[in-house]
Amino acid sequence: MLIRILLSGFQFLLGVILAGFVIYYTYRAFIKANPDFNMEEAIKNGNTAVGILVSMNVYCASMMLLKSQQSVATMIKMYAYSPSDYTVGALQIGLISIAHLALTLFLAMLTISITLRLFGKMIRSRINAGQELQKGNVAIGILLACVVLVSTTFVGSGIDAMSKALVPQPSIGQIEIME
Repeated sequence: MLIRILLSGFQFLLGVILAGFVIYYTYRAFIKANPDFNMEEAIKNGNTAVGILVSMNVYCASMMLLKSQQSVATMIKMYAYSPSDYTVGALQIGLISIAHLALTLFLAMLTISITLRLFGKMIRSRINAGQELQKGNVAIGILLACVVLVSTTFVGSGIDAMSKALVPQPSIGQIEIME
């Protein structure tokens, strides 16, 4: 019972730390990644279109990281309940967890960035999304936010599968088959 309470507290603390880190880091990364104009200045000036897009970027990156966090929490729970069944130690589990979350965050940022750039190139002959966004075109902000949501929804299933595949499993011994 005590171990379940401790693990729940740890998962809560991990969620709080990750939420704060992911919100700040994704916000800063997407602001800096835009070569067209200063998105933070646009948000300060009340550009709703930019606010919608940046908000969706933060939300979608967070949802992708949540899938990874659930796998990490499962790995830590399994280790806590039967540490002797694992071929790796607690320190290695911690390092694997950090690497796992960092990889997911990197993939989320990469997915969103590539998707927005690719979509921008596909429609450039008809609409310059960056210029329209800078002007405050809310329709473009919503459209780009939807592009981010759709792309991360599709990639999210792959992140979930990868997260589960990368979680170390306890060894359960050998099974002998008699002839």
